[in-house]
Amino acid sequence: MSKEIPSCKRFTGYKPCYPDHNCWEDGCKDNIAIGTKILIINLDAMGDVLMTTAQLPALKRKFPESTIYWITLKVAAPLLHSNQYIDKVFEYNAESISILSEMKFHYVMNVDKSQRSCALLNAVDAEHKLGFGLNDDGKIIPVNEGAYYNYNLGMDDHLKFKVNKRTGQDYLAETFELDYNRDEYVFNLTEDEKRFVEEYKRSVGINENDFVVGFNTGCSELYPNKKMTIEQHIYLIEKFLEKNKYKIALFGGPEDTDRNEQIYSHFKDKIINTPTTEGVRKGACYESIADVVITGDSFGMHLAIALKKFVIAWFGVSCWTEIDLYDRGIKLYPEDLFCSPCWKKVCPYNLECIQMIDLDRIIAETDKYYESVTAKK
Repeated sequence: MSKEIPSCKRFTGYKPCYPDHNCWEDGCKDNIAIGTKILIINLDAMGDVLMTTAQLPALKRKFPESTIYWITLKVAAPLLHSNQYIDKVFEYNAESISILSEMKFHYVMNVDKSQRSCALLNAVDAEHKLGFGLNDDGKIIPVNEGAYYNYNLGMDDHLKFKVNKRTGQDYLAETFELDYNRDEYVFNLTEDEKRFVEEYKRSVGINENDFVVGFNTGCSELYPNKKMTIEQHIYLIEKFLEKNKYKIALFGGPEDTDRNEQIYSHFKDKIINTPTTEGVRKGACYESIADVVITGDSFGMHLAIALKKFVIAWFGVSCWTEIDLYDRGIKLYPEDLFCSPCWKKVCPYNLECIQMIDLDRIIAETDKYYESVTAKK
């Protein structure tokens, strides 16, 4: 073929970049260099996908002229829409894998310690591979020196549960051989979504000066013991309503629909029960109405962090040291409970870590933040 195919981000080979210009025949009209091609593999939990977005600013600092591709599950893909750092999001399916198999990358970076993600890293044609892959026996292995600490956290419970004080963003930056500058999650609502939020707030009677306390009530069904009891939520909401200065909203996903309805039934029109079955983008819109989000360690917590809310998060099963609230919140955890954290799906000790949640401190910390906000107005 005599003509050179443009090496430009806009060029697809399917249709013109501009209606009046043939880039193949006449050359690029407005070339945007592809630069360093980077593929991020992150198929696992949606909260992890949000947390991984904190690596994007560092990637762009290291590779300012670059094209960033990301492959993730269909359910998580909307979280990456409208992200200024990502050029292309692939949903994990046969079509995407067939396309990626024909591409060449400078870097492929795998976040996940799972066989399917590691197999994908192995299969992708890339000059440099970072994170985790598979060996000839199908075992998960670190593929670069920077991934060793991250890998060992999965192998050594004492290191993970008792010794490690580094956040997930910190050791993932090391895994990807990036400078760690405590960059924030990257998540943006579109202008249409922002208008939707304002319309929704008006429809449920939230005014400009109202202070909204939001409850992310549930968690993934994979780790059901990350959530408070319904009775604990009811206690907190009753105490907040007694103060006559807060509006209360419930948030959650499809798995929380019945749970939220049970909580709402105790209060009816005194609180706001946001929809739970409209997808993650609408879920983010609803959660954005809150000034404070009270939550367990869940996707809802990560979404609140991404939305830059003040977060009051409790921990029991999971590792609180790995979570960065970016100085906008409080972490509650059982400091002297021998079995916490544990990452167990079934608790042999009657869920002491959940029973020990200091509900009155949640109220006090919310009051404290409320006073600090109103004092600035």
